[in-house]
Parts: sequence; structure tokens; C-alpha cells
Amino acid sequence: MRRTVISGGDLTKQLTTLRAELGVAGAFPADVVAEADAAASAKLPELVDATDLPLVTLDPPGSTDLDQAFFIARTAKGFDVSYAIADVASFVRAGGAVDGEARRRGETLYLPDGRVPLHPPVLSEGAASLLPEQARPAVLWRLALDADGEVTSVDVRRSLVRSRAQLDYPSFEQTGGDLVALLKQVGELRQERERARGGVSLPVPEQEVVLVDGSWQLRYRAPLPVEGWNAQLSLMTGMAAAKLMLDGGVGLLRVMPPPDDRTIGWMRHSARALRVDWPASASYADVVRGLDATVPAQAALLRVAQSLFRGAGYVAFDGTPPAETEQSAVAAPYAHATAPLRRLADRFVSECCLAACEGIEVPDWARSALPSLPELMAGADRHAHEVDRAVVDLAEALLLTGRVGEVFEGVVVDADDKRGEVQLRDPAVRARLTGDSLPLGKEVSVRLAEVDVDHRRVTFTLA
Repeated sequence: MRRTVISGGDLTKQLTTLRAELGVAGAFPADVVAEADAAASAKLPELVDATDLPLVTLDPPGSTDLDQAFFIARTAKGFDVSYAIADVASFVRAGGAVDGEARRRGETLYLPDGRVPLHPPVLSEGAASLLPEQARPAVLWRLALDADGEVTSVDVRRSLVRSRAQLDYPSFEQTGGDLVALLKQVGELRQERERARGGVSLPVPEQEVVLVDGSWQLRYRAPLPVEGWNAQLSLMTGMAAAKLMLDGGVGLLRVMPPPDDRTIGWMRHSARALRVDWPASASYADVVRGLDATVPAQAALLRVAQSLFRGAGYVAFDGTPPAETEQSAVAAPYAHATAPLRRLADRFVSECCLAACEGIEVPDWARSALPSLPELMAGADRHAHEVDRAVVDLAEALLLTGRVGEVFEGVVVDADDKRGEVQLRDPAVRARLTGDSLPLGKEVSVRLAEVDVDHRRVTFTLA
């Protein structure tokens, strides 16, 4: 992980300005807070008691909005996975003030100076969060897996659960006990199943802005292996949710079309230009899975591959299944089901799955909302991406203030006729590069040509 201290300006002040400029939601209205306070103090509903399950949560350090808790047990046939998801519907009254505000927000936003939650913190970080040693209502998934990691049975019920511990990714191997080996084994088996289906994820290092010991830092961060294993539990549950809803005839899927021939052709062309081997029998997923972000040419091809992952969205259905049911990166029907504290859609998916599993009708409040959710979530996703990119752009501009004319070393990770993108070695910047015939995938020296903090823009040219 490479970190660079941001010292070119007051990032805290600029983030306040950015929030206002991009229309980031502020404090919750008084009626929303009052309703959330009442819900948080209300008596818990009568539920199936599953507090004997030794569940744990696993999240980034410092997380308080804990959506998921899990436990894995080995069986004679494979594994039993218990996966508890925060039961937000137990606290949010359909048509109420909290529900209405959640529909306006769509999803939680994460900024360096604090999160902008989907629900009031008294719920999202308190009564509804799966905090350790607290009895909580949950949507409890029970998934049986065979020895190859394939799901053989699914059950989902409202239950009362109690997490035993709050674990985090960096320390999991030291604190997770027997679960470390079990999560690794199940995660890797599920990754093998993903490869067999033709699914793929992009191992691209993230740019993020963090406050460390009082100083703002911009860094590249590569996900830890445990994050990939943990993500497989969520993906597995999302696939199970999609199947339940398709079998039940009503629900909300997360879909993405497969890349078209033109996009695949461009990636093949880029691979040849970068001298990255692409055997004739290999699919794009096979090639992407083998790329190493630390190798310049392969890092550039990973950047090109991101164009394959466009067009994701939500589709609601009631009766006839939609024409497109698959999320192509997952290579299976899939639904967002495991983050209801942070994402609006998941609360409604849980209701559809509970109904399908119990063989009852989906509640009217959930069913009637389904047609509006694709548009609501599309807007929320666009806003979240805009905010994330603006934060990094601002940090880059502040970091490089006063350094116009300096030369840096980097890799050309995107290029067309007149411009592209360069990823610097140090500092952790990925910015616009102008010029003719840019050498995609090559290590280059670049000169900083422009820094515009007000417009959050940084531009380099070949040195």
C-alpha cells in the first residue's frame, strides 16, 4: 500500500464545499430522527431464536454499520453456512418518514470526513446493526454446500441472532480462530465455482483518501485475500436470492449485459499492443483473472477491461421473468440482498425472498415499490460514483498544487488518439494524460502541465 500525505491545501474545507456542490445529503430531518428513535427503542418482535449460532461480523476496521454476520460449520457432505443479514424492515415503517428519506438517499455515501448514511445512525449504527453481544432481528440465510462448494439447499427466515465478535480484515487471521480456515476453504471453493461459470472480478487497486494520525493521505490499496473470500459469501447469497425470486415470480435483480463483440475486440487489440498473451481458446474472463496489477502492461489491460463491466442496473419483475436475468460478471442471475443498512434495494429483496421461501405473498408495501426501485437505485449509483471520483480528483489536485512543471514516473493505463490516463508510481495519482500516439502499457516520464483545484482537474503530458 502506497500512501502520500496531502499538504497542498485544506482538504477538510474543500470537502465541505464539495458536499454542497454535489448535493450530498446533510442531517436527517426532525421527523425522520423522531421516527427512528421510536423504532430503535421499540420492543423486539417475536422471532425464531437463533442466538445459539456463534456468528461473527467481518468488515473494514472501525465499521459500525454491520449488515452481515456469518458462521461456517463443516458437515459430512460439505459445509453449512449461516448468514445473518440486518432486518431493516423490522425498524422501518413502510411509507413512513424513515422510508421516504431512504428512498431519497438510495445508498450510504462514504467520504473521507465521514459517511452519509442511508438511515439515521440510531438504526444503521445502533439498533439495526449486528453489533457484538447484542440480540438483533435478522434475515437468516441457511445455505448447505457440498464438498465442491456448490449450494444444495437454501432456507431463509426471520430470526433473532447475536453476533459473538466484531472482526476486521487486517487482523482476521489472528482473531478469527477456526473460522479462518473454513472461510478460506469455502471462499476458494466458491471462487473455483465462479471460474467454472465464467464469472470474473477485476483486481484493480483502489485509490482512496484517508485520515491517518491527523494527516490526509491518498493511497492505492489492493484488497486482501480474506476480502475476496468474504465477498463470495455475499455473492453466493445474492445468487440464491435471485433464484428464489425467479422461482417465486416476483422480485428485483441486479443485471449486467455481457460485453459485446466490439468491446471484446478492443480488449484483444489492446492485449496484442501490450504483448499480453491471449490464447485463442481463452475467454476474456480467463485472461482478466490472470492479470497482475503490479506489472505495467497488465495493469493497463486491467484498466481497459473495466469497459467490459458497464451497463449494470436493476430490473424488477412481477409475473413474467425479465428478458435479461444474468449479471455477466457473476455469470448467473444475481440480486443485491446483503447490505440493507447501506443500500435501499436490499430491504425489498429480503421481503421477496422471505415470502418465496415461506410460500406466501410478498407484502403489498414491498411488491408495490418494486417498479420504482430500478430508477431510484440508478440515480443513487450515479451520485455515489460522482462523489467518489470527485473526492479522489480533489485530493490529487491538492496534493500536486505548486508542482506544475515537475516530472514523474508512471504507466499509461488508457489511451486513444489524443488523450489517455497515466497512473503514477508515486504519488498515488491516476490522472489525464494528453498527447498523440500515447504508448499504452508503457512506463513513461510525464510532466505535470495543469492543476486546477476549483475544477478538481490534473493534466500531464509526456516529458
